[in-house]
Amino acid sequence: MDFRELFERHRRELHVHCYRMLASFEEADDAVQETFLRAWRHQERFEPGTNPRAWLYRIATNVCLDAIRKHDRRPPSEQEVTWLQPYPDHLLDRAAPSDEQPDAVVVARETIELAYLTAIQLLPPKQRAVLLLRDVLDWSAAETAELLELSVASANSALQRARATLRSARPAEPQAPDESERRLLAQLIDAHERADIEAAVALLRADIRVTMPPLPQVYLGVDAFLGLLDRAFNSGMGEWRLVPTSANRTPAAASYLRAPGDDRFRAFKLDVVRMAGGKVAEFTTFGPGFFERFGLPAVLLES
Repeated sequence: MDFRELFERHRRELHVHCYRMLASFEEADDAVQETFLRAWRHQERFEPGTNPRAWLYRIATNVCLDAIRKHDRRPPSEQEVTWLQPYPDHLLDRAAPSDEQPDAVVVARETIELAYLTAIQLLPPKQRAVLLLRDVLDWSAAETAELLELSVASANSALQRARATLRSARPAEPQAPDESERRLLAQLIDAHERADIEAAVALLRADIRVTMPPLPQVYLGVDAFLGLLDRAFNSGMGEWRLVPTSANRTPAAASYLRAPGDDRFRAFKLDVVRMAGGKVAEFTTFGPGFFERFGLPAVLLES
């Protein structure tokens, strides 16, 4: 197997790893490309008998740590991760284990949800790397310590601190079953398309949370969300159509708006939805620039 074929075999799972580290799909693209270049330049360092997948993960992790240092990002206050981006489920499926990649890591929902990514961005970079290497990739303490140039004791200590931060920062509510989520998403879409504020509010938790990366605003509670609904439904913006999709192993809805006088519904926003206790607990809203990545059209014909 030549080098390029070897790299392409692991490209998608490396992309998911970089995405977890950086919480940005676009920055993960850059990190994977840099991983390829570094691996290509240093092929001679690849020793016979070395696990090529582990070697590539080692390079990718260091690329991500360099990128974090370059951006000089501080742990965000109130979990406002303005660089957060969604990951389409159909691309996550490509990273799943196959006959050609039996050692690939399953992209488990609990390690790719936006709530998880937001929480781990609170961690210092090396703690974040330790957590992902140990708890997601199932590396040993010794392997993790070697990669990060730490003692085993330091790596274990970093893991314990990272787990404690994650427990305190991540929502603890269990997720609803998939079928319940699909029904709730359908009800949400119906209420939005009918511009029915009362029906929409009935689907929300009282502590509903809305963020809109890359904007830093956070809307907390139903009263704050009512202002957003009133603007969407009663300000003369136009008529809505929503298309169900999925991102980060959770439900999502792509919103299209037909402005007054227009004959088409045009891409407007993408809402990734976190549900808990049979209601909507959180919206993370992104702009229409992500539609193409999700295989969604920019325009819907009149319907």
